[in-house]
Amino acid sequence: MSTGVIFPGQGSQFVGMGKDFYINYKSAKDVFEKADSALGLSLTDIIFTGPEETLTLTYNAQPALLTTSLAIFEIIKEQIHDITGYAGHSLGEYTAVVTAGGMTFEDAVKAVHNRGKFMQEAVPVGAGGMLAVMGAKREDILRMCGDISKETQSVLEPANFNSPAQTVLAGNIQAVEKALERYREYGIKRAVKLPVSAPFHCSLMKPAAENMQNYLKDVTINDLNIPVYSNVDAKKEKKAETVRENFVKQIASPVLWEDLVLNMVADGTENFIEVGAGSVLTGLMKKIDRKINCVNISGIEDLGKLEDLNV
Repeated sequence: MSTGVIFPGQGSQFVGMGKDFYINYKSAKDVFEKADSALGLSLTDIIFTGPEETLTLTYNAQPALLTTSLAIFEIIKEQIHDITGYAGHSLGEYTAVVTAGGMTFEDAVKAVHNRGKFMQEAVPVGAGGMLAVMGAKREDILRMCGDISKETQSVLEPANFNSPAQTVLAGNIQAVEKALERYREYGIKRAVKLPVSAPFHCSLMKPAAENMQNYLKDVTINDLNIPVYSNVDAKKEKKAETVRENFVKQIASPVLWEDLVLNMVADGTENFIEVGAGSVLTGLMKKIDRKINCVNISGIEDLGKLEDLNV
């Protein structure tokens, strides 16, 4: 059975994630300790004891999620025999590239720590925002973004095409607030403002993308052993330089998660395993296509799910 392994992005984090693996498996504990050493700070302490507001800071959440996912993957990788593709939501793409042999863990954890800093610095806190819209056609969402951007002389753009049922938008706060007032005019059933500190994955993030491009110039990235499906164009990729370019592009581009998953299925992926904190991506799978077989491995109690998948 061909298997796709997927890794969560920001928003999935919670205090205590991965601690049961840390306590029970030396190889998982080693991953957390490597992260602390690479960053020169106790990321492990932030993950396990919080407080939540410290863990949620973008430059902590990103390396914390990557570390947790890779610690869990270290425990289960020998049980998965036919991995045909990897993918990760936003920062999760770095996790995917590490598992595919494209980067060392130490380089990746430092990269996403800096990525978080660059993204937070790109727009002053309070100047941007994000909202999730539900129950709408993609063309109606794009029409609303165009109209409100023009009306407010600011930015409102799609940031995540997560599933047919949910799209996330990002932009200047005045445009976000206007969308919350007017979304029903475009046939959108529901809109919810998200508790985030910056408008990720839109053109306001271009300064962060430029900083990341400069940073990644000195980071070694190798051709991949197994393809990673990119957030930027939803296509599978193995070439090192394209992976590097996609890391830069993804910061100011929408995450094409729905398209990416459908491409993995079209390429023959039969099972999906979400590895890391929570089950956000598993939930999205059900909204993309109820027939997709997906399980999440977030805690030790989830390990039995691998037997159910026959991986």
